[in-house]
Amino acid sequence: MGDFAELFEDLEDPRTGNATRHSLHEIVVIALCTVLSGGETCADMALFGRLKQDFLKTFLTLEHGIPSHDTFSRVFRLLDPRSFHTWFIAFMQRFAETCQGVVALDGKTLRRSFDRSSAASPLHLVSAWAADQRLVLGQLAVDQKSNEIVAVPKLLELLSLKGTIVTADALNCQRQIAGRVIDQGGDYALALKRNQPALFDDVRRFLDDPQAPVVSASDTDAGHGRIEIRTASLSDDIAWLQDSHAWPGLAAVGKITATRETGGDTSTQTRYYLLSQAFDPARFNAIVRSHWGIENSVHWVLDVIMDEDQARNRKDNGPENLALLRRLALNLAKLEPSKGSMRGKLKRAGWDTAFLADLLAQFASPQMRS
Repeated sequence: MGDFAELFEDLEDPRTGNATRHSLHEIVVIALCTVLSGGETCADMALFGRLKQDFLKTFLTLEHGIPSHDTFSRVFRLLDPRSFHTWFIAFMQRFAETCQGVVALDGKTLRRSFDRSSAASPLHLVSAWAADQRLVLGQLAVDQKSNEIVAVPKLLELLSLKGTIVTADALNCQRQIAGRVIDQGGDYALALKRNQPALFDDVRRFLDDPQAPVVSASDTDAGHGRIEIRTASLSDDIAWLQDSHAWPGLAAVGKITATRETGGDTSTQTRYYLLSQAFDPARFNAIVRSHWGIENSVHWVLDVIMDEDQARNRKDNGPENLALLRRLALNLAKLEPSKGSMRGKLKRAGWDTAFLADLLAQFASPQMRS
């Protein structure tokens, strides 16, 4: 299992005095095991600990037994989310260093995390997701008095972007974000809408002109009673555009036209993009498709499998810290190489402690695992 105490030694303990009778790293590990086994609440963590105490004692000391649900709740409420996130980033760094391809940025609101008593809005998180590796690389909470546009550059600063292509929706199509990606050695494909009105109008008119110097490629996807044809078109003949707008790192503009046939009905949607590289049209198409994987592979799993949208943690830092714990569990389950759905892996971990031990073994360095 490796030395869990060493793994967590850089995680700052917010407790003092007698409140530290239970080890911080043991509390976090029990909580993680609970989430990996399908548990959701701090009460679940205490119950899991009591029922799986013999298993936990094979790698934890548990000098004072299993913490109560109040202890779990208090720790996650007090734990500095910046410290927890720094630890998460450090843990993921061994995988992030080899990440190539698309890194998708997207926000998600924890709808039940609002607190009426303190007039606190629901927690909104921005996540960075490595599409090819299917791993969450980091998350950052959006300040109630701010928005994603402020949080995204701060999240990007924490990540290694060299060799990656950062994608984001139109909300995050901002000069500061584009410049940050370029400065960190990455490329970008940013959706463009009317929040950049002058630039959007210029790009739309240019790419919609039948005489525009573009290259194009199409692919077809059929299934579930629908047929969708996606045509990617792009052009790097944009010196005139840069003269007018001077967008950081801009090398090409493109559009995706999607035509969908369902039950005899046909609909067409066109989306426009700013690109820091003149990608091959087929590659451009694939990049855009990869971005939306964050909805199915992260947000859908968190809401439907881990029930995150119904999580009622509201106090202090609890919602943010437990959200990060769920993303850590998601990563460990993704890193485990056996086939099977996420739902199946979580059930299997709850039923089979040997499989749960395999998931936890992802903590070990490659040298330790070998």
